[in-house]
Amino acid sequence: MNKTQLLTQIIGRLGESLDVLHRAARASHAEATHESSKAENKYDTRGLEAAYLAGGQARQAQDILDSLKLYQSLPVRDFDPGDAVGLTALVEVDCNGSRSEYFIGPKNGGLEIEFEGREVTVISPQSPLGQNVMGKTTGQRWSTKLGRAVQKYQIVSVR
Repeated sequence: MNKTQLLTQIIGRLGESLDVLHRAARASHAEATHESSKAENKYDTRGLEAAYLAGGQARQAQDILDSLKLYQSLPVRDFDPGDAVGLTALVEVDCNGSRSEYFIGPKNGGLEIEFEGREVTVISPQSPLGQNVMGKTTGQRWSTKLGRAVQKYQIVSVR
């Protein structure tokens, strides 16, 4: 698997998300400042709500822009079979017999990428799963309790 191409695809998805948020923020700003959004009485908060929405979308767009810059400058590292999990590792994890692949990125965990016929989920070192896999090597195991169920994990491969 070519991780440079995977990274390019992650950057593309972040760029798409940024474009959508910019359009939404512009629309919310236009709504907030439009003449029809002026308060008709003291209980009319349409304009204020639209302004809050525009501000939140602008902050989210800035966060994605910051992430985009991080990913664009992220050096991709190839991991040998005995190497510990670190940033840019592609990790295959078995959880109670079900396998999943994860790309360790600096931010934007939860982003799912269809790559080379497989689903790869981006996780960050700050996430619960990221905290558990960071520093581990192929074959290492751990378990966590979710409610009454115990989830058993094993690192199948690190690339």
